[in-house]
Amino acid sequence: MNGAVGRVGENARSAARARGQEVRPGELPRHSLYTRIVHWTSAAFFILALLSGFAIYTPWLFHALTPLFGGGATTRLLHPWFGIGFCIAFSLQILNWSREMAWTADDSRWMGRIREYVSNAETREPEYVGFFNAGQKAYFWTIAASVFLFLITGIPMWFPETFGRFATAISLVIHDITALVMLVGFIIHIYEGTAAQPGTFQSMTRGTVERRWAWTHHPAWYRRVSGDDKKP
Repeated sequence: MNGAVGRVGENARSAARARGQEVRPGELPRHSLYTRIVHWTSAAFFILALLSGFAIYTPWLFHALTPLFGGGATTRLLHPWFGIGFCIAFSLQILNWSREMAWTADDSRWMGRIREYVSNAETREPEYVGFFNAGQKAYFWTIAASVFLFLITGIPMWFPETFGRFATAISLVIHDITALVMLVGFIIHIYEGTAAQPGTFQSMTRGTVERRWAWTHHPAWYRRVSGDDKKP
């Protein structure tokens, strides 16, 4: 049994080395270089779109934020391009993660205990939690829906003369509500990836996680990649 476990762990480390990841003792490979590049590209474009959007739509921030982008006119010019960059980058992540993000019956079970998850009432996730838990999947698909809404509302706002006043006004309301939903999710995402679950941030910087972290937060995935279920 120990030999089989060792082979599984070594196979995971070998695959990680082939992708250019350095896996230290006591760690497991989690995210490839491609995944991390797409993730940080999406984050960068979202932050740029968010700040430029605030500069355009909130007069009290206009003079504070527009100088970051070269002035008011340049900010208005760049904002839709930042949005397109975000939509393209996250679309690549959808293609990259569509399999891992597929909803299952276990995810529905997990949602029934979301209160315990938010309050950190349990020290370890249920045994069925795999590469992502249901909360992460729900956030991911919320972003995917937001990307769609950003696109279909952003185009009329970009070309108001073509689409008319009514379509532009409706698009503006939906666009702003979607942006606020994204902002709230983004704040929660940062908290969950840092203070709430120490060790998570490393998975998107170095691409690896500690075995104890994997055993605690993603037991089913830990068993799959390590071949073991013993607490590290």
